Amino acid sequence: MYKKALIIISICIFFASCGSKKKTLEIEDVASAKVVAMHYSNEAKFKTINSRLRLKYQDQDRAQSVTVSFRMQKDSVIWMSAQILGIPLAKAMITKDRVSYYESISKTYFDGDFRLLSKWLGTPLDYQKLQNLLLGQSIYDLRDERYKLTESTRGYQLVPKLELGLIKKIFLLDSKSFKALAQQLSQDKQNRHVTVSYPKYQKIGNQIFPEEIKIIANETGKSTQIDILYRSVSFDERVNFPFEIPSGYEEIVIE
Repeated sequence: MYKKALIIISICIFFASCGSKKKTLEIEDVASAKVVAMHYSNEAKFKTINSRLRLKYQDQDRAQSVTVSFRMQKDSVIWMSAQILGIPLAKAMITKDRVSYYESISKTYFDGDFRLLSKWLGTPLDYQKLQNLLLGQSIYDLRDERYKLTESTRGYQLVPKLELGLIKKIFLLDSKSFKALAQQLSQDKQNRHVTVSYPKYQKIGNQIFPEEIKIIANETGKSTQIDILYRSVSFDERVNFPFEIPSGYEEIVIE
């Protein structure tokens, strides 16, 4: 369960012809560009995070809840250590080029790149995308495409004017904080969909940071849900990232 939860916790341009239609497009582009710029200017600014998470996992077969110690050095390292009833369960360390974790109960481990995570999530995944997901930022860089902007009582919805790949993307940003409220990735041919929503944010000092994250992944009729609750978040403390795969554990190998 834990490894899959970490994974799931853990993708052009439309030319108008001429005249008034082109002018309308230019106005839309300016508006969407302003919303995108605000999204990035309001990104949380810190060097490190030290927190505890309450992580709940549920699929068709089981439901489980674990407490996770969570640490991050921004743009460098994500570290998690899970416990259940005070018993060590699993540990993971993710860097820009490596994913490593082990589970105590199954006595298995993985130590490799992001290919396995990308396969399980169903979309190309890297360190930056996982970090963005955990911070309430757009998983994909919104500055890479042009978007159709729709404003509603829920916030600003951004949809690419033209999808560059096989993955459909929808982003919903809060109209005040410009943080992500929801983001959806879909691969219709594979019947695979992932929705990440942020029901609640918290203010820590002058930083706006997620308090709750909900991830729902659907693939060929099977659904998995992961709920993350941040507790006691602190910024810029001195943190370390102890990690060593125990001897005698069986390696998980990508076929």
